[in-house]
Amino acid sequence: MPDLQANKDVVRRYYEMAFAGDPERAAETYAGTRYVQHNPRVADDRPGFVAFVRGLLAQFPGLSVDIKRMIAEEDLVVVHAHVLKGTADPGVAVIEIFRVEDGKVVEHWDVSEPVAATSLNANGMF
Repeated sequence: MPDLQANKDVVRRYYEMAFAGDPERAAETYAGTRYVQHNPRVADDRPGFVAFVRGLLAQFPGLSVDIKRMIAEEDLVVVHAHVLKGTADPGVAVIEIFRVEDGKVVEHWDVSEPVAATSLNANGMF
């Protein structure tokens, strides 16, 4: 049975290190040599991940991530995060799913939605 807390720790370090400006080190340290990507805008493999994150950081120099919650089950870790572009923009709500194998991130899925300026409820997206 996987160590769920260890898997969450690996994903947190990977995610935060990458978006803090060091996706190369994050990929080298925390991603498996085989890395399967399900986001159609990102290539399979570590260099694909690094290129995608580098592109985001270049487009949004003040980009930051705020992990709101993490859930782990079996070999999967789900991250619910608020991605902020460093502007007055309200940001993006993101759900990321990572598969961890032998202490390394080896697969990734994600969906995102811009944070709405108005809402029909008072619950917020987080």
